Amino acid sequence: MMRKVAALALTVLSVLLLTAPQAAALDKVTGSGSTYVGPAMSDWQNGANSRGIPINYATRGSPTGVNQYGDRTVDFAGTEAEITSLIAAGGGGQSAEQRGYQYVPDVAGAVAVMYDVTDAGGNQVDYLHLTREVIGRIFSRDITRWNDPAISATNGGKALPDQPITLLGRTAQSGTTALFYDFVAHSAPGPYKAFVQRNEGTGIGPLPDGVRPIQLPYSGPDADFYKLFGDSEQIAQAVGLHRVPFSIGYDEFSYALKYHAPTVWVENEAHQYTQPFAENIAAALTKAELRPDLSQKLDGVYTNPDPKTYPISAYSYLMMPCTTGRDTCRGGYDAQGKTDTMTGFLEHIACDGQVNMARIGYSPLPPNLSQEMMNSNARLTGQPAKQLNAGNCRNPTFHGGLGAGAASPPDPFEKIGGVKKLTNPTGGPGKSAGPSTSAGTATATASPEDELANGGSKDWRDAAPAAYDHDGGGPGIGGWATLVLLGAIIAPLLARGLLRRFRRS
Repeated sequence: MMRKVAALALTVLSVLLLTAPQAAALDKVTGSGSTYVGPAMSDWQNGANSRGIPINYATRGSPTGVNQYGDRTVDFAGTEAEITSLIAAGGGGQSAEQRGYQYVPDVAGAVAVMYDVTDAGGNQVDYLHLTREVIGRIFSRDITRWNDPAISATNGGKALPDQPITLLGRTAQSGTTALFYDFVAHSAPGPYKAFVQRNEGTGIGPLPDGVRPIQLPYSGPDADFYKLFGDSEQIAQAVGLHRVPFSIGYDEFSYALKYHAPTVWVENEAHQYTQPFAENIAAALTKAELRPDLSQKLDGVYTNPDPKTYPISAYSYLMMPCTTGRDTCRGGYDAQGKTDTMTGFLEHIACDGQVNMARIGYSPLPPNLSQEMMNSNARLTGQPAKQLNAGNCRNPTFHGGLGAGAASPPDPFEKIGGVKKLTNPTGGPGKSAGPSTSAGTATATASPEDELANGGSKDWRDAAPAAYDHDGGGPGIGGWATLVLLGAIIAPLLARGLLRRFRRS
């Protein structure tokens, strides 16, 4: 009888061992690079590690990651800067080209324009609306003071204080800088060209046509107007904690959420003002053009006519080896354990890894690009690609949505007639547009202009962005780990029940 019980217990244990992931067979894989993807990568890394997939990633900036990948000091890189731009701008990249690579889109994101400015009454401004051209002019140093008419034109018609604009950016080469200044170049081409020419040899250029700057000027005519920081985290902290008054900078939206930094409502091609929530990122990227190597061309995103578009949206990439399927492929990893780890990690990112993306400031990949991650695995291994579908992939886009946190709050100006009505109310500038319907401290007889820049109402947001949650709703312990844990709990109970049963018999 005891032999039967022992045999059954061994059978249960064998089933549990067979269904658990074989973590011991996997080699640790390291990556570095993009800070733009940093919060997403942290989520993916935690989820993968909980499933026995050993991943370690360091946010050192895209150019550093690409060059470390080329030097074989890391196994993959995170980047928004393509090798061609890095080489042309003197940022390296040659060693990565020699090693061989493929681009793998891993998440959709957006650059938020964050700011710290008070109005004439000393109240914190949290409603700033800007056109694409004005943003381009500000970051090209064509608009240099907060009371510029081009800024007041979309914010109630009254000027903000007569204070110089301090620009926030990155000290070193940065993929986020390259991404953002590509938008600047398209939004205000004249001022941008003058900016590049004025600062050649000071960290920028000279640049061939179509090549984005990956570094801001560290000397020269515009350097004194910048305050530069080592990484994205520091920029968002500076804005969110009000460390640099009358400043404006750029950063991935996830960092703005984390540090509660006010973000600009940006006018899109449909003359609607949006912020970079998942639904607006997803709408914008329907016009992204993916080249044959999957690198991105974003001209159509900047001018996407969809009224939901947030125009400073882009994909982030992994850079990893491949054995076949691309002209850039030069071979895979030198250890099967690394190949197995990387393919498991990519499958995790493509499916379970997309579940939290909207909540932390990104937008999940569409189904075709999740499938491209599986195709990337096939290019690494030479084996047929796994086909993803709603039955085997938890990515919200396979199920008709974007996940929790995808919806944008309403434009606060729309409640009182929109930007145009605020700037040019009925009866001409300076006259009341009628009773205010805005929430907060506004009174029934206040003019919208009186409540804006000089008057100082701070209650325009109907709902602030959800705070970054360090604990709640995270990746958890994962499906496999859950199965093993349940098995560990159930197996002893099952064994005891069987033992009592056999004793009775």
